Amino acid sequence: MSAGVFPTKPNAVAELFGTDKVVIGVVHLPPLPGSPHYRGTPLDEISRFAVEEAAGYLGGGCHGVIVENHWDIPFLKPGEHGYETAAAMAVVTERVRADSRAPLGVSVLSNAAECSIASAWAGGAGFVRVNQWANAYVANEGIIEGQAAHAARYRSRIGANPVKVFADVHVKHGAHAIVADRTLAEQTEDAEFFDADVLIATGSRTGDAAALDEVAGIKDNTTLPVVIGSGITAGNIGELLPACDGVIVASSVKDNNRWWGRVDQAKVRQLTKAAEAAGAELP
Repeated sequence: MSAGVFPTKPNAVAELFGTDKVVIGVVHLPPLPGSPHYRGTPLDEISRFAVEEAAGYLGGGCHGVIVENHWDIPFLKPGEHGYETAAAMAVVTERVRADSRAPLGVSVLSNAAECSIASAWAGGAGFVRVNQWANAYVANEGIIEGQAAHAARYRSRIGANPVKVFADVHVKHGAHAIVADRTLAEQTEDAEFFDADVLIATGSRTGDAAALDEVAGIKDNTTLPVVIGSGITAGNIGELLPACDGVIVASSVKDNNRWWGRVDQAKVRQLTKAAEAAGAELP
């Protein structure tokens, strides 16, 4: 089946961000209530942290941010998250939205599509990131199955259809033996057929860059926008951005070059200037 078989959707990147080449930062939250590393930090304090991190990205020229519970390690599988996770994510997301009014996304790990949609809808975010939307793979958490069928129905049931789905293809941090007989083109078509709005290309793990042939293999087999979800730096964005519709960045603009660092606005500005030179229109 070719990409042309699918009905063309409106470009979700352009709808959300008002431009066709975007740079999106990721706010990695401290441990939230219910997670092993949570030590009673008030949500007001966690929210202040998130607002500060978002301001670092947005002040440095990013178009929007994703709020993510990356410190809730080890991650639960989809369907195992408590009400406290959705509630905390919604509160923090709303605080970031109220402070910045920039386009926001939500990502609840690992692959918790329904929890992400609930948090995004309550917190005023416009999209969610879902690592495995179709098919299945083996991850640290075990076997992770695609969430499209249940999540799409849940989104409709709560009236959250305006929330867009950014779905990874050939997701990082996973062994793909389960789908080894499925080509990258087929996995791309699966994600689009299961009604994703934007597709994400990644490297093999957090901080690893996606290869150009991986990006092209996705881009050539979809009518949807494609963004790169890992490994973006000021040094490689000039090569990678022209091949896609946007990038998601975090580690390379942190003060320690690791996801658990703090956002360095000077590094963000260096990266977005490189993005501008590569064709992005900065906000």
